[in-house]
Amino acid sequence: MRITKRTNIAIRALMFCAVNDDRRVTKHDIAEACNSSENHLGQIVNQLSQLGFLSTTRGRGGGLTLSRPAEQISIGDVFRQLEADVPVAECFADVDNTCPLTEACRLRIAISEAINAFYSHLEKITLEMLICENHQLEDLLLMAPTCSQRTPKIKVPA
Repeated sequence: MRITKRTNIAIRALMFCAVNDDRRVTKHDIAEACNSSENHLGQIVNQLSQLGFLSTTRGRGGGLTLSRPAEQISIGDVFRQLEADVPVAECFADVDNTCPLTEACRLRIAISEAINAFYSHLEKITLEMLICENHQLEDLLLMAPTCSQRTPKIKVPA
């Protein structure tokens, strides 16, 4: 089984938002950190928003945030929803299936069971589990604090 680039980037975007959960992030921020084109990412962000994984805010001060806590986002759910329309093999396609063996093929059944096992395993994994205490990932994705989030280094006399 091969994961689509769309799902791969979607998981990266969700991890980026989870690591930076104290602020709104922009598509530009995610694209830069996750090595993706901003245009392609825009389509993915739109889909993640429609599926209820991301909340988007337009305008000045706008950006993206997770729509619910990271521990409530199942990676399997993300995969299922993004990969659902991508047939694993020709025999799983509704339109382009020309295989004459589809009705009698036991391989199709075995593949279907394997895919369900794959998704079932991923459903046990949450976004929180991917980022929690993953300091190497934080080093790669954590944005620098904004001016309002920085602790003053100089004490101002009263």
